[in-house]
Amino acid sequence: MQTISIIALGKLNADYFKKAAAEYEKRLSAYCRLKIIELPEETIAEKNASPAVIEKALEKEGKAILAAVPKASTIVAMCIEGTQKTSEELAQYLEQRAASGSGDIAFVIGSSHGLANQVKQQASVRLSMSKMTFPHQLARVMLLEQIYRAFSICHGGKYHK
Repeated sequence: MQTISIIALGKLNADYFKKAAAEYEKRLSAYCRLKIIELPEETIAEKNASPAVIEKALEKEGKAILAAVPKASTIVAMCIEGTQKTSEELAQYLEQRAASGSGDIAFVIGSSHGLANQVKQQASVRLSMSKMTFPHQLARVMLLEQIYRAFSICHGGKYHK
């Protein structure tokens, strides 16, 4: 059984996001081992922080992310400049990874400042949900839903219509 990890900076604070995530986590238990790894977002005290200050925070976050990636997992960086995939294409990707013998995947969601370059460089895939920007908590729920949808497609389920 594949292990899917979601490494996310920050916690789900809103109750409705927690409930939605919990529902998809429960549904995914039939298809994979799911690990949610929450890391703290670097605090930037300055209101209008310089690009150098933001870059330094991203570097610290990047080191923490890479240290948290489970061994032998393929990294998928969730970032705006990534490739957009259909649900069917994501399903196909999950199937290909599983068939390769090294099917464990770590999806990484960065902080409100983005994702460190060192994480993007180590990622096998850069994936974008949309050209639009979403709150990170919503992005996690959307990612969980799409992973569930992909597994449902792979297993011939009726969820995807």
